[in-house]
Amino acid sequence: MNTSQRSAERESLILRALWMLVFFFVWQLAELVLLVIVVAQLVLQAVNGKANDSLLELGDSLSQYVAQIGRFGTFNTDRKPWPMSDWPKPRPADRDAAPPVQPAPSEQEPQP
Repeated sequence: MNTSQRSAERESLILRALWMLVFFFVWQLAELVLLVIVVAQLVLQAVNGKANDSLLELGDSLSQYVAQIGRFGTFNTDRKPWPMSDWPKPRPADRDAAPPVQPAPSEQEPQP
């Protein structure tokens, strides 16, 4: 490997480390916002009986964004998260109702 190529790789790594530092602070802020969304959804669910659709979408997008930061920081991707890329699109919520729990067989019933 020649000296100029090694120097370019080192500069690239230093630049990436700076981006990782910036995204570390963004991650911390995003965690706080996500906490606010979680608490708000809990309160709304308790009061109204249903979660807020806008907060569902924001929470999903923000969760994907935090995952993108993690993937970039752990070298799983070279693609920088927002604002260098598009903001993640929210996915549909998968809030299927839990299947009903079958009662335990009583001791009087014969076992098959």
